[in-house]
Amino acid sequence: MTIGGRKRTGRRPGVTESRDTILGVAQRMFAEGGFDGASVRSIAKAAGVDAALVHHFFASKEGLFTACMRDAMRPELLLGPVLDGGVEGLGERLVRAFLRLWEEEPTRAKLLSILRSAVSHPASARTVRGFIAREVLGRVAEMAGGRRPDVRAGLVGSQLVGLALTRYVLEIQPLASLDREVVVGTVGVTVQRYLTEELPVVA
Repeated sequence: MTIGGRKRTGRRPGVTESRDTILGVAQRMFAEGGFDGASVRSIAKAAGVDAALVHHFFASKEGLFTACMRDAMRPELLLGPVLDGGVEGLGERLVRAFLRLWEEEPTRAKLLSILRSAVSHPASARTVRGFIAREVLGRVAEMAGGRRPDVRAGLVGSQLVGLALTRYVLEIQPLASLDREVVVGTVGVTVQRYLTEELPVVA
């Protein structure tokens, strides 16, 4: 719609539609330019809305990036079956849920954009670390009940992020083509040890 020959920006019909449009544009622009390369103003322009509407929905660029991560990872759905089974087998359930998330479309594309942004831009990395520690791995480590859950969550994170990079980003063979359950059984043992066993680094 135009007003006096000028394209109108601002609220589109439907709050959900506007929010989803902004989120989709932000995911693409964060993937292309990283956290530092995408501004609220540029995202709003590409989405056809006012920057004020972006702030209305997400408060800040950090809030928007966090919303992109939440949309991709869906921690409430990811962790439900992981935490419900108790401590025994926790590592395998976490790895299985993580791999399933990566192997779904369009979730995989969203996760790829976040991971690529995080490894290329320090600001993205800080936001990703905070979100994963708070919303995902911290909750798993707390549930496991071992000492220093923060250290344990960090160790698990190193395993899972490394797995995602080698299997889905770099596609290093033969890991990239291994059967999912083979990966679950192999990596899950290490994750379980990080979560539940006594570790030299944990004092």
